[in-house]
Amino acid sequence: MTWWSVIRFLHVTTAALWVGGQLTVSLVVLPLARRLLETDQRARVLREVGRRFGMFTGAFFLPVQISSGIAMALHKGVTWESLTYPGYGRTLAAKLLLFVLVMVAAALHGWANGRGMAMFARSMAIASLVGSVGIVLLATALPVT
Repeated sequence: MTWWSVIRFLHVTTAALWVGGQLTVSLVVLPLARRLLETDQRARVLREVGRRFGMFTGAFFLPVQISSGIAMALHKGVTWESLTYPGYGRTLAAKLLLFVLVMVAAALHGWANGRGMAMFARSMAIASLVGSVGIVLLATALPVT
């Protein structure tokens, strides 16, 4: 096993935790909270789940994703120009663009949620989740180099 295997492992594992966390909250925690908790309790629990997930994102997910992604790109010889090349370059460029959009949507979700803008917060949560699944799809489509 090489350091690059460890770096790739960290990149994939944190991505799986991020997307898996979003799916778990959306498909397991939220429906149960709606069914089992009163409105005030539900709001408090979901706010705390969101706050903890946001702390995980800022303290662990983003630093690992960004640093491991940059390290792997440099190791593979990716340049700004190569992101325009067909195949690996364009697929990676699309993945990076979608990653930025997902992070913006996630930040807007937290902001809107904190200001009581429930419909906008929900739409940003859905956009973030769909975009995250799209990132995974693009990652699996990256050609082997």
